[in-house]
Amino acid sequence: MDRDAVLAALRARVARIERAGLAEREEPPAIPLCPEMDRDLPGGGLPRAAVHEILSDGAGAAVGFAALLMARSGGTVFWIARDPDPWPPGLMRFGLPPSRLIVAQPGNHVDALWATEEALRCPAVSAVLLMEERPDATAMRRLQLAAETGGGIGLLLREAEADEGPALATTRWRVTGRAGGAMHDLGDPQWTLDLLRCRAGRPRSWQVTWRAGMESLVVDEEAREESDVTRRTRRH
Repeated sequence: MDRDAVLAALRARVARIERAGLAEREEPPAIPLCPEMDRDLPGGGLPRAAVHEILSDGAGAAVGFAALLMARSGGTVFWIARDPDPWPPGLMRFGLPPSRLIVAQPGNHVDALWATEEALRCPAVSAVLLMEERPDATAMRRLQLAAETGGGIGLLLREAEADEGPALATTRWRVTGRAGGAMHDLGDPQWTLDLLRCRAGRPRSWQVTWRAGMESLVVDEEAREESDVTRRTRRH
């Protein structure tokens, strides 16, 4: 893999997107999800300049959640996978047009981590998705430093395992699809979002629906009522 040539090509493409006005904007320090979730997340949403883990149940729900986060990051996004399979109609349902997407297909684990680190270091890149790789502690520190340098978010998406080991990312999520929650389903995707770990925060769980027509993530009514009761109980 000619890394210098790949890096030059990626930088050139990012520069073209910047000139089109898709990456030059001021962004808030956190990516908002929905009011009920943002209230329970430090900083009022998913922190930028950080790396986050998303664990999948093997279906498309986790990919949909990642697409939503990338779409709301606001700029150019990278999809890095040894076997890339971005489905443009599915991504557009979550607000992510193909014009903002750059797909990279590394040949091995080392090149995948390298590409992710380089993309995260670029200030013009708002989000980087790394599929089905598991960085060790040293690689995680490098990715986190790269995210802090570039200011975007890193998303590590992989299938959940029986022994997940220590959580080294800023947050760790488990995303499970419910009725209508498949990536290619025509209904509104419905997910269970389990926040397993969050620095300066507590584990939580939400039942949500993505309303594609309104481009909004909503907490299901029954789950919202349970959450309100929990908050009232804590106050008393």
